[in-house]
Amino acid sequence: MTAIRGYVPPTDEKGAFGVHSLDQFVLAVPDLAPAQTFYSNFGLDVQEKGRSVVLNTFGHDHHWGSVVEDGKKKRLHHLSFGCFAEDISRMKARIEGNGVKLLDPPAGFESNGFWFRDPAGLLIEIKVAPKTSPDRKSDAAWTPAPEGVASAPNRKIAGVVRPRRLAHCLIFTTDIDKAINFYGQNLGLRLSDRSANIVAFMHGIYGSDHHMIAFAQSDAPGLHHCSWDVPDVNQVGLGAMLMADKGYTKGWGLGRHVLGSNFFHYVQDPWGSFCEYSSDIDYIPKTTQWEAGDHAPEDSFYLWGPNPPDDFVINYEAAN
Repeated sequence: MTAIRGYVPPTDEKGAFGVHSLDQFVLAVPDLAPAQTFYSNFGLDVQEKGRSVVLNTFGHDHHWGSVVEDGKKKRLHHLSFGCFAEDISRMKARIEGNGVKLLDPPAGFESNGFWFRDPAGLLIEIKVAPKTSPDRKSDAAWTPAPEGVASAPNRKIAGVVRPRRLAHCLIFTTDIDKAINFYGQNLGLRLSDRSANIVAFMHGIYGSDHHMIAFAQSDAPGLHHCSWDVPDVNQVGLGAMLMADKGYTKGWGLGRHVLGSNFFHYVQDPWGSFCEYSSDIDYIPKTTQWEAGDHAPEDSFYLWGPNPPDDFVINYEAAN
C-alpha cells in the first residue's frame, strides 16, 4: 500500500475522517471510438490503455476518468474515491461495521483499497491516493482590458480550451435521502445543499468545492454529468462554441447555477449524458461548517441562462 504524504488534519470536529477526493469515474461503453473523439474534442488528454482509454488533463498525470469497452450499452461502471493512508483501515472498519458487504475488485482493475455497492447498486472503490480535490478555491479571474486595446481575438485564432481538472460528478440514484445518509456515514462526506427530493450536493471533510459528488433522483443508478474546471467564463463559452463547431450542438448553457454558483455549459455526449465546462464554483474550506439548505426547485436551479432541454433530466442508462 502506497503511503500518501502531506496528511491534512480534519476539521475541528474531533475524530472526523473520510475520503478526500473523487479520484476518478469509470464508464463502460460498447465502442471506444466515439469516446476517444468526444473527450479529445472536449479538451482532454485522451490516452489509449489496452481496451480502454484514460482521461487526463494536459499538464497533469492524474487519470480523472477511464472508459472501458465491454460490448454492452453505456453505463457508469464505478466511482473511485481517494483517502489518506492514515484513514484507510478505519474507513474499512467503519464501513464493515455499518453492515456494508465488501466485494472483490472487478476483473481488470487493480486496487490498494476495497470495494462495495451503494444503496442504488453502484459499485464504489475507496483507495489510498493523492488528494486531487483542491485545497483552496480555484482561480477564476476576469481581467478587463485596458482602454484603447481590443481584448477579444479573431475567432480563427481563439485557441482551444483545456480543462484543468475534474470538478465533480452528478450521478443518478434511487433515493436521495438514502444516498445522503450512506455517503455521509460511510465516506464522511457532508451535505452542502439540496433541493427537495430532486438533487443533493456533498463536499469533502478535508476541504473541497461545494460538491465533489451530487445526486439526482431516478429509478436506477447512472451518470448524469462529469464536470471539468476551466479558468473563467470566457473559457466556458469558448468551449461551447468549439464543441458546436465539431457537431456537438446538444446541451445547455451558457448560464450560472445557484447551488455552487458556478458558470456552466453542458455538452451532451454520444450516450445522452453530459460533460460540463465549469468555472468559479464555491469552495468549502476544511475548517468551515457549511450550513446546508433545502432550497425550492424554482429558486435554486440556475440564476440565469436558457431553459434546459427537455431531456436534461433523463437517465438514459435506465431507459435503455
